[in-house]
Amino acid sequence: MHVWKEIRDREGGKVHSHCFAKRIKSNRISQLELSNQKDIVSPHKGAINSLQIDSTEGRYLLSAASDASVAVFDLQRPAVYQPISKHSSLFLLDKHHRHAHKFSVSSAIWYPIDTGLFVTASYDHHINVWDTNTIQVVVNFKMPGKVHRAAMSNLSTSHMLIAAATEDVQVRLCDIASGAFAHTLLDGVMTVEWSNSSEWVLVTGGCDGAIRFWDIRRAGCFLVLDQSRTQLGRRPPVLKGSMMTKSKALSLQDSSTKSRAAQKKHANGSGSKQLPIGRVPSKGPMKQRLHPGMLSTQDRATAHYGAVTGLKVTEDGMYLLSAGSDSRLRLWDVQSGCDTLVNFETVRLQINKPLQFATTQDATLVFVPCMRSVKAFDMWSGNMKSILRGHYECVNSCWFNQQDQELYTGGNDRQILVWAPARSIADEMDGPAEDQDNWSS
Repeated sequence: MHVWKEIRDREGGKVHSHCFAKRIKSNRISQLELSNQKDIVSPHKGAINSLQIDSTEGRYLLSAASDASVAVFDLQRPAVYQPISKHSSLFLLDKHHRHAHKFSVSSAIWYPIDTGLFVTASYDHHINVWDTNTIQVVVNFKMPGKVHRAAMSNLSTSHMLIAAATEDVQVRLCDIASGAFAHTLLDGVMTVEWSNSSEWVLVTGGCDGAIRFWDIRRAGCFLVLDQSRTQLGRRPPVLKGSMMTKSKALSLQDSSTKSRAAQKKHANGSGSKQLPIGRVPSKGPMKQRLHPGMLSTQDRATAHYGAVTGLKVTEDGMYLLSAGSDSRLRLWDVQSGCDTLVNFETVRLQINKPLQFATTQDATLVFVPCMRSVKAFDMWSGNMKSILRGHYECVNSCWFNQQDQELYTGGNDRQILVWAPARSIADEMDGPAEDQDNWSS
């Protein structure tokens, strides 16, 4: 069931965006700047923490802010058309609503299959599932602490799970269908991301600098990324529509299990004493307490020197981009678990909250919030293509609209900015396509 059917049925206000998207995709976009055709009128009175456009129609923008408010915008039906299309919120959920959150909303995400539901996670220890048509809470989950980030899988056909990263060193999986917790993964995290290769694989970014891969059907993580494991170069692209299958993910787990078994056998053969998971010897060099989510002493690898503050899986599921409080960006090959050694320049990143990245559909560019600006990097060379300056305070979230080829950014200045191709619509219709790679602000 889709929302606002009566709005879409009004022929006068209906916008055939697929035609525009087709024209845009036929050309290489050469520039990106503040849009002079579209403006989002933000109703929020706090920092914008989360942005997302629904994946079913690419039409409705969902935003969440630190003043406990959540808003929805229709990107195809502006409130004012001339001279600039101004988009006001269709509705705003703030503290005056009886089911609204009491503190900052850290995440707002659409239900992947339909715009009839959306999910909000907050510092008030609650995750709410909302019915978009009635604007009422249909499912509520009480968490033991602040919820830093929540995510749902875009691939899932077998489960309706919300992965929630909370401050109590655990990742909880909330089942919308039953209204209960499915199970809990032991991990202290700031951010979570579902894999684009398998509906069962979840990626977490730890406060200890570790990035872990979990098969939610089994106990324990099956892969921990290690920044000391590297491989140079990019793997050949996969065919359109093909993905890393679940069998590959399970093979990674099986190989990891076999390696642990071999290590255990070798250790027993040498006469060394095996300690329970999470225990450390009272004497000796191993003084750091093992994390309860780790399956062996070999899994204490780190991906960053500091907390992992951002994760973004590419559309094909082959690569993972991560950011940490060490002000580093790293690109990982998911299949091998190795750092690809793409040399992104050191950037200034916020370290007190998770960051939301955005990538183009073909993963050629990645947009990273860097304090008051957004930097666009070439994904495979690490070269900075452009700097987008428009916010007066720190930027927290980015979302790239694949349909309209627009970038949406939200920051502490309470504003939602739209970044669009510099060329006009008339140029896109009449002008020849140019094969250029540079983006500029």
